Amino acid sequence: MTFAKRRVLRNLLLVIATFVLTACGVTAQIAAPKFKVIAIAEAGGIHKPFVDAAKVWLQKEARAGNFSVDYIEDTKLIDAAFLAQYRLFIQLNYPPYNWTPTAAAAFTAAIEHGTIGWIGFHHATLLGEFDGFPMWPWFSRFMGDIRFTQYIPTFATATVNVEAADHPAMKNLPHSFTIENEEWYTWSQSPRHNVHVLASVDENSYVPSTTIKMGDHPVVWSNEHVKARNIYIFMGHHPELLQNAAFTTLFHNSILWAAGQ
Repeated sequence: MTFAKRRVLRNLLLVIATFVLTACGVTAQIAAPKFKVIAIAEAGGIHKPFVDAAKVWLQKEARAGNFSVDYIEDTKLIDAAFLAQYRLFIQLNYPPYNWTPTAAAAFTAAIEHGTIGWIGFHHATLLGEFDGFPMWPWFSRFMGDIRFTQYIPTFATATVNVEAADHPAMKNLPHSFTIENEEWYTWSQSPRHNVHVLASVDENSYVPSTTIKMGDHPVVWSNEHVKARNIYIFMGHHPELLQNAAFTTLFHNSILWAAGQ
């Protein structure tokens, strides 16, 4: 082989080696997400369409934000070691009952010690005695010392007013926005005295009008008495919410803030 041919071959090998190393580097970056999210949601039920839509939306968010999302459908796997794998816990309409004692203890410790962030939607405040299970007192306190009382079964469209525009979860949200066809829970009391209210619903804006009201009616809040970054978002019944720009902005902001990004 002539010197010129050897030089060409050497250069070709260098190009191939550079390409392989670059490809490996890109693969390594893709394989190493910035943080991991665990989301819990029931396999079926009336909220499945919302959960399915949220999963599709989360897949796009995870790809764009370089994080990963795992899903579970009950609390059997949850213990301290399991939660230690994740930066953020999303409660996609999973209720605050029928948790294993081990899961409840591990979750409580993680929230109180701030080792995981939390976002809860809608069904997460179904606090009371349901399906033969007692109320979880700690979770009631976590949500502002409240108990579920009733909801608007015929649904209503309403205006949500942002109260804490300076909170990172409220970034780029308008001062008010519309949520259509939601069932708007009421609770035994407003959680306001026990939590930081980020947004509330204007009950006078309900369409159609209804007598099912609670007066001061927060719908987005954070409990600052625990170390974990946490946010509860009441809305979460219909899949169409994932087409509402205000709702998806709130969801996006909440993921980044609760995960400490």
